[in-house]
Amino acid sequence: MTPTTSRSSEGALLVISAHAGDFVWRAGGAIALAAERGQRAKVLCLSFGERGESARAWREGLGLDAIKELRRTEATNAAAALGAEIEFLDAGDYPLLETPELVDRIVRVYREVDPAVVLTHPSADPYNGDHPAASRMALQARVLAQAIGYDAPGEPLGAPPVFFFEPHQPEQCDFKPNVLLDITPVFDKKRKAMECLAAQQHMWDYYTDLAKRRGVQLKRNAGPNLGLSHTTMAEAYVRLYPQTTGVLA
Repeated sequence: MTPTTSRSSEGALLVISAHAGDFVWRAGGAIALAAERGQRAKVLCLSFGERGESARAWREGLGLDAIKELRRTEATNAAAALGAEIEFLDAGDYPLLETPELVDRIVRVYREVDPAVVLTHPSADPYNGDHPAASRMALQARVLAQAIGYDAPGEPLGAPPVFFFEPHQPEQCDFKPNVLLDITPVFDKKRKAMECLAAQQHMWDYYTDLAKRRGVQLKRNAGPNLGLSHTTMAEAYVRLYPQTTGVLA
């Protein structure tokens, strides 16, 4: 599938992912839905996850450069399956270091994409410091991209809403979702994208099962609760900033 780069009236979706697989597990459904609506969907991978997210490749004897290329290929194929474009900053992982230079590179992506919605990691994850580091940089860059005097190409940003996607250990990250997104129409695309990530094959069924559980919660909150079987699949998010609206719904 060729990634769409045309903008719909809904604007662009920007996903800031610490590692090359994070965007697929956590936000693949949201990306596929946006692409199907004709929105531009852009994934920014800060690292390839070469050191901490590629255990299988290390055990198979691959070296660092080969693992980076493997993860680039996997993530590129996964993005294409979702209908998204992808960019890699190759900033390194374990640890992903926060630097002014990296934040500036993210600002420039914000200015170029001009997103209507931003998806990234939540700000707490005791299991993986790269994830909150990516979150902090994504939020800092969002603010800087709004500053008219910030020295970067493009126009100052508006204030796109930010949604945190679900971490791997939600309870330990104090993740309490307040948005459940129905991804049923595009779950097959998400599963196809997950299967592009052979280096993390152990995650395929985990995130399929998670989508089923979140789908049950979505149906329960959408009502009525009739106890009927269903095949709803969903992703969970936390909205960071208040919703601005003229109508309560």
